[in-house]
Amino acid sequence: MARRTRYDIYLDVLDTIRRSGVSGITRISYGANLPVDRARTAVEFLIERGLVREEEYGGTKGYLLTARGGAFQQALKTVKKYLNE
Repeated sequence: MARRTRYDIYLDVLDTIRRSGVSGITRISYGANLPVDRARTAVEFLIERGLVREEEYGGTKGYLLTARGGAFQQALKTVKKYLNE
């Protein structure tokens, strides 16, 4: 099995958030197949760049995809498609 690149991990995190809507860090870590600490690091990276935003729901933190995050996700999928051909 090939190792995932950093961008593959970001794509998995963004896909998980898009599928689940407002997602907690545990759901993101399960969906992206990452330990919670690494999922938290990836989410913080994405928040700093405006691709994901943090929201409060039910007294806990949740993460939601922004419009810019959706565009970035599509761009990553396009690049990955061309690299695999």
